Amino acid sequence: MLTNGGGGTFYWSRNEEHTSKLQGIVVIFAWGSTIHNSELSNYINLYSSSGWTSLLVLSDFFNPFFPERATSLAFSILNELLEELRPRPCPLVFASFSGGSQACMYKVFQIIEGTCEAHLNLDDNRLIMTCISGQMYDSGPVNVTGDLGARFALQSSILNVPGSSKLVSMVAKGVTSGLDALFLTRFGSHRSEYWQTLYSSVGLGAPFLILCSENDDLAPYPVICSFAQQVQGLGGHVRLIGWKDSPHVGHYKHNPIQYRAAVTEFLDQSISIFNQKHQILGERNGMEGMHANICELICDLQKAAVDSNQSFSRVATGPNDHFFLPSSAECQASKESGSLQDEEKERKTTVHLASPPGLNPHSVLGQVLFDVCVPRNIEGWDIKFENRKPFATGSKQSSPLRRLRRSRL
Repeated sequence: MLTNGGGGTFYWSRNEEHTSKLQGIVVIFAWGSTIHNSELSNYINLYSSSGWTSLLVLSDFFNPFFPERATSLAFSILNELLEELRPRPCPLVFASFSGGSQACMYKVFQIIEGTCEAHLNLDDNRLIMTCISGQMYDSGPVNVTGDLGARFALQSSILNVPGSSKLVSMVAKGVTSGLDALFLTRFGSHRSEYWQTLYSSVGLGAPFLILCSENDDLAPYPVICSFAQQVQGLGGHVRLIGWKDSPHVGHYKHNPIQYRAAVTEFLDQSISIFNQKHQILGERNGMEGMHANICELICDLQKAAVDSNQSFSRVATGPNDHFFLPSSAECQASKESGSLQDEEKERKTTVHLASPPGLNPHSVLGQVLFDVCVPRNIEGWDIKFENRKPFATGSKQSSPLRRLRRSRL
């Protein structure tokens, strides 16, 4: 069914003979009149013979001049792909023919990378990035704005016919030149953004297959070779196949055996890339789950420690509050033989704190607990106070705090 995406149309092409062995999805980005529907069916059959289904995207001619239309179409395509990939993730290969990369495909990359006004949610974005397993360029990538756009707009057969068709050629060149003059600054930024997006797509981890010709005047061979070298320099895996005299978007027709072998091998490689990325994603999710479990366990232990500490002692929060030590009367509430006056005296035994207590042995609480644990008979021990003067325990001098703690015991 043909669907309108705002800057073009798209539809699925499924070969029922090969649906049982579906390997992946090839998204075909075609642009303008550079390729006929009859020729596109040959590519669809080629992909289908390897078990791949095709989503055909027909971009409008003016999309490179008005990127907002390309963005609308790209967002619609991604939503369509997500409907297929959510229930069953599979390898995803983008195949650009002629100016299809500038008419729509680079906007798909921008949406995925989050550098566009349109956005996907995190889960959908991760799913698309995991499934992208290859990029194919047939007679591209190229920049189609300017005089080159005029030559793209007209069929080469018309340009070669003498007579009145030359007038049509002049009109087409005038239209595209007028667009360049009207949006000169804007087009310059769009061109830079377009090439930068293609270079940054190396980060998706998908290999490149570039099919071109030295005799292609619409897709200059030096430009394509320079692009391949830049991608390789950025760490991308690139395979460039160039023929001598095949025309623009006519490489498959003139070199069917070599073309078919290269594409079939590339699709098989894309399946391996998808399996590797899917495995890495599964391992990463497993590590994240383990990390989350460990963090949750640590939080539970910390909470248990805090609860235990709070049950042992109540910490004062105001300037007039006190820290109460548990008394023997509180621990033995069932024994009512003791007098209420003794219990009140023990409850009123307090130590004022300026800060919450810790388990530091040099703090007030640490000294109290430490004194409870040491033996009663400490004759001959030397105890050093803050003035650093040794004090023999055999002497009769003792501090008020020491007397207080001895009475508690």
